[in-house]
Amino acid sequence: MRDTSTEIERINQGNVCVIIPTYNNHKTLKRVLDCVLEHTTHIIVVNDGSTDATAVILEDFQQLIQIHHPKNSGKGIALRNGFKKASELQYDYVITIDSDGQHFASDIPKFIESIANTGDALLIGSRNMMQEGVPKKSSFGNKFSNFWFWFETGNRLEDTQSGYRLYPLLLIPKNYFTTKFELEIEVIVRSAWKGIPVKNIPIQVLYDPSERVSHFRPFVDFTRISILNTFLVIISLFYIKPRDFFRSLKKKGVRKFLLENIFESQDSNEVKSASIALGVFFGIAPFWGFQSIITLFLAVLFRWNKIIAFAFSNISFPPFIPFIIYGSLQLGSIFIPSTKHLSLNTSLSFSDIQEHFSQYIVGSFILATVMSIIFGLTSYFIMVLLSTFKNKK
Repeated sequence: MRDTSTEIERINQGNVCVIIPTYNNHKTLKRVLDCVLEHTTHIIVVNDGSTDATAVILEDFQQLIQIHHPKNSGKGIALRNGFKKASELQYDYVITIDSDGQHFASDIPKFIESIANTGDALLIGSRNMMQEGVPKKSSFGNKFSNFWFWFETGNRLEDTQSGYRLYPLLLIPKNYFTTKFELEIEVIVRSAWKGIPVKNIPIQVLYDPSERVSHFRPFVDFTRISILNTFLVIISLFYIKPRDFFRSLKKKGVRKFLLENIFESQDSNEVKSASIALGVFFGIAPFWGFQSIITLFLAVLFRWNKIIAFAFSNISFPPFIPFIIYGSLQLGSIFIPSTKHLSLNTSLSFSDIQEHFSQYIVGSFILATVMSIIFGLTSYFIMVLLSTFKNKK
């Protein structure tokens, strides 16, 4: 028999509360509340404008903190208001559990134990999506969400859509933009961007079609989630990934970065040199503002090293730009003659580029191709020589 008194004491000492957002789940709400009460009395129920018997059921749970929305506002708003109330009450962590009966309150101690053993993290309950009874749309939606979370953060998870979670309240973002189901994606992506570990822990799950009521609207909510992911991808590619790259480079130094991500990488020498060549090509080619996006997309498509490709796509940083432009113009002039001679001095301006636009475009593609071949082959032979030397030792 489990010692529930010890579990309750541990939860209370951890300063944890449970948030239960609910909307028209009168069939399962009472059972969920009774089960959670076996583990803790620190519960915040957010009634998101239910029109069924929810309000009547909650009259029997006056000891719990309750928030009642006059009309349905969406799960995102319900969670945001729950977070706000938990912050006012000075809780350090919140566990969210859905009121549709699919989660088991007996898994609550797993979240507490994980925090106690491994430190602060945002924990997401990982469901067995292969078990009998899991709706196909849920399995597909989860795979879709997992892919985009990985693309936006570089972190692979087995389940990013489960509503059974533990949030380190003092660490996660304080303000959000979304109001519906997509908030659960926004919060984990933005938390990962802040450097908060986002992890899965295994949980039980029950899908009972006779009781479970899902308020997820496939077309509308999937569209909202897709729009959110579009914005998150743009932010990730234009800000987060460059920020993380330069932070890593500054922290580690160029030598350590090259050792860890190139010479000590588990990828083959062919893949690493191809990744370098890819980055150099798009770093020089005239894809202004889109070099990193295209490079990362192709690196993912070809399953090459994204970090290496992205790093070398930044070859066109300010000190090198005049040389790249000048070299492109000179190479282009071989194929597209011009009456005006250009030299590498301060007179080289944007007007010169406009006047010699065709020259620059042709030359930049030639320069990008030549330099990518040189960088790719040189890096390949260096890595082969180092591997040979290492094996002889």
